[in-house]
Amino acid sequence: MNLLIRKAKVISETSDYHNKIVDLIIIDGFISEIANNLENKGKYKEITYPNLHISIGWFDSSVSVGEPGFEERDTIENTLNTAAYSGFTGVAINSNNNPQIDNHTSLSYMTQACKANLVDTFIIAALTVGSKGKEMTEIYDMKAKGAIAFADYNKAIIDDNLMKICLEYSKMFNALIFGFSQNNSIARDGLVNEEYNSTRLGLKGIPALAEELQIMRDLFLLEYTESRLHIPSVSTKKSIELIREAKKKGLKVSCGVAVANLCLNDDLLNSFDSNTKILPPLRTSEDIKALIEALEDDTIDIIHSDHNPIDIEHKKIEYDRAQFGSIGLESAFIALNKNIDLKLFLDKISTKPRELFGLEIPEINKGVKANITLFDPEGERIFDRNEIMSNSENSVFLTEKVKGRVYGVVNGNKSKLKEI
Repeated sequence: MNLLIRKAKVISETSDYHNKIVDLIIIDGFISEIANNLENKGKYKEITYPNLHISIGWFDSSVSVGEPGFEERDTIENTLNTAAYSGFTGVAINSNNNPQIDNHTSLSYMTQACKANLVDTFIIAALTVGSKGKEMTEIYDMKAKGAIAFADYNKAIIDDNLMKICLEYSKMFNALIFGFSQNNSIARDGLVNEEYNSTRLGLKGIPALAEELQIMRDLFLLEYTESRLHIPSVSTKKSIELIREAKKKGLKVSCGVAVANLCLNDDLLNSFDSNTKILPPLRTSEDIKALIEALEDDTIDIIHSDHNPIDIEHKKIEYDRAQFGSIGLESAFIALNKNIDLKLFLDKISTKPRELFGLEIPEINKGVKANITLFDPEGERIFDRNEIMSNSENSVFLTEKVKGRVYGVVNGNKSKLKEI
């Protein structure tokens, strides 16, 4: 594949061309030339878009695909294509399937099923067998087979001793353990953030305390074991304070935040739209302010979409019966682009996730493999169903105001670029 990308503004501080508008020639998957007004001697396919910006390819660390087991939600192929058209050249796949990715056989199946796609795909394997929280999986074997981390997706490890054992064992070979933060004895059958809106609307609440208690426990276990811990989805002001203090003490803790928790508060519950039922739940404006401040001071390490397709039979029903989850790939950039600085977004969704998982970080310079996202950061509109590519349409951002547009990606010798 040979391309000539015209008049692109490079947004990448590691590039020699940062903040410059240039042309790029890509030959056989590598950036061959970068300069102004390049001549198209090789009759390469020319790529032009309005207000074109490029950065290194984005990486989403929380993507659920449905297949195998929940193909009615979405397929592997369609999810990865959606990721590419949404600006992501790399994703981490959650163990949120049936069967769970909890042994080297299921891990190998998922790895092979994703292999042919343009998007670089990595697997976060289950931490416990069947993600039931009873018995640790063979994390050594799965790490040797390529798993980049271990988590029971959206499920906390309730057994204190089991979590301690997981942290202690993982330390022997530097595996990364995720700890989802929800104390279920506090959260119980809560549906939304426990606050003024939950009381006013008569919806059972999930207190911020449920998240904070679980984080406190996991941080105590982390300090005892001297291991590594990643808290994938924080949502409250107090959670941030706890993690900030832990980092100051030198604990090896990192954390992430979902785009929805950075953009939307629990006032959205007024609609009783089950698409607003997500984990962690939508919190308050005060929490959002604390989360954004934590991004800026590096208390929060990464941003993810927490893309979780749920089919209509399990989502478009009564609020208390609907499953938790929202798709997020299509809306990740355009939703957050109006809330935080572009430089901060790109750092937290491209460089920092790869650093966390020990992956190679792309560059935009001559002679390197092309790994590029193409986008326009300007232009506001309302997000509607026409922009959804997922088979499930359970987006919490439907009818919300968004800003910018993603044109697609180039990754090595493959590209997915939108027609406009």
